[in-house]
Amino acid sequence: MMFPAKISKEEIKELPLLRYEGAIVLVETREELKKALNEIEQYDKIGFDTEAKPAFSKGQYNPVSLLQIATEEQVYLIRINKTGFTERLARLFSNKDMLKIGISIRDDIKDLQYLRQFNPESILEINTLAAELEIEQQGVRNLSAIFLNGRVSKNQQVTNWENEKLTPSQQVYAATDAWVCYAIHTLLDSKGYL
Repeated sequence: MMFPAKISKEEIKELPLLRYEGAIVLVETREELKKALNEIEQYDKIGFDTEAKPAFSKGQYNPVSLLQIATEEQVYLIRINKTGFTERLARLFSNKDMLKIGISIRDDIKDLQYLRQFNPESILEINTLAAELEIEQQGVRNLSAIFLNGRVSKNQQVTNWENEKLTPSQQVYAATDAWVCYAIHTLLDSKGYL
């Protein structure tokens, strides 16, 4: 199975919409975070992504409000603006025995380190993997199309991730971004590319 080196915007528009259809666990309290981490720590790989309230002015910075973690079973939406980025959560990203998979994650890691210092270990950047497979494009939208043959909607990207309640659309969007990372890695692994 060879993957195309690139895909056009027009080709992406023709693909079926790709969205996470599984269970979503919304984590908004320290107690819920403890329970979620007990479950997440059982896995040896996760897909992840982050979201922050959009900044529309030059020089404005908003910290990460949401950390999405996809496992084989479900996706956890951890509302860091409510739970905090705890020591235990930071340790997850320093755990050498758990693979953390993401797309365009350099800034995600940097933004999480801004909340609490940790030494990132076992982090896999799908963009780098794609380049090694001679794929010329990067990013969630392009790589989802190339690897998973589906189109990821970015409609919710600039919504307010610090809202009191996340809408169902925000939840599915956020879960999809983390799940896609997990799904691409699983596909490449099953096809012998890793």
